[in-house]
Amino acid sequence: MRRHRHEFVETYDGMMAFGYSREEDERSIIVFMQKFSDDDLMKLLSNRLSDSEIEELVDHLTGLMKRHLDEEEYHRYFLKDEKA
Repeated sequence: MRRHRHEFVETYDGMMAFGYSREEDERSIIVFMQKFSDDDLMKLLSNRLSDSEIEELVDHLTGLMKRHLDEEEYHRYFLKDEKA
């Protein structure tokens, strides 16, 4: 069974733009992150990132999750731990 989804990017027909409104920023960040995590792009980009760029990216994203998710949310939504 598949546990990860990227449905929003497949159905969203609005613009991807930042700075117009909070609502547009929220929709745009979903599209941006789902496009960024595309398997083909990640395969290409991961080979080109330096060790320090990988570390910086992981540290930044991990920090955001630590600030905005509680432990249960982290396990449920990021780790996809079905026991959470």
